Amino acid sequence: MRMQLQAPATRRRRQTAARAHPALDGRAVALRLGFGLVAIWGLISLLGLLETQVLNTGPVHRADLGVDVWLAAHRTGFWNATTHVGTDMATTLTVICVTAAVALALRWLLGRWHESLVLITVMVGEIVLFLAASSTIHQDRPPVSRLDKAPPTSSYPSGHTAAAVALYGCLAVLVIWIYGRRPAARIAVGVLALIPVFVAFSRLYRGMHYPSDVIAGALLGSLWLLLVVRTLLPRAPAPAAAAS
Repeated sequence: MRMQLQAPATRRRRQTAARAHPALDGRAVALRLGFGLVAIWGLISLLGLLETQVLNTGPVHRADLGVDVWLAAHRTGFWNATTHVGTDMATTLTVICVTAAVALALRWLLGRWHESLVLITVMVGEIVLFLAASSTIHQDRPPVSRLDKAPPTSSYPSGHTAAAVALYGCLAVLVIWIYGRRPAARIAVGVLALIPVFVAFSRLYRGMHYPSDVIAGALLGSLWLLLVVRTLLPRAPAPAAAAS
């Protein structure tokens, strides 16, 4: 009896695993993603040069710095602790652990590696772009008291924000991709969409970045995520085995 009850679910899982995605030309995909990496790096670097060489004085810079100064002057114990959580949600260790755990879970749930590889591609590319951009553009941290130890990388762009947009944005896309627009899926997507905002605010509050650094990080993560999703995910979603 137990085997009879499990048979339909097992059959659905195998059918889902066997459903092929449209064939992808590996060379074309590699070229598109490679050119995309260079183009996004070029755009972020140009914006960084504008920020550090042209807009590094004057009213724009004063407004940029003013946000950090205001936040530093209005810190409280509650927000100090809360934004520590926000920062931890996008540290290197957190990003690696979440990516690995979700990639393995997707492989088990769907019976294929495609969606897992989409997530891994998003995160590897984001790291490459961040390291390339931060190596190209040198931006000092804001001259306010900081609540975290500053990493050796440039303040521009915000790596935490870029990683949060890429990771939690990709998870949101995959939730919709797998489960459709069900109420629970929409709630999950809403929560995931708020995490990068929380991370970005936390980095500003803790004096680690200028607002322009955070905006650049969000742009970097968003552009790369969009490119990967449009390149590697077919337009018609495949159903999840567990969603039936």
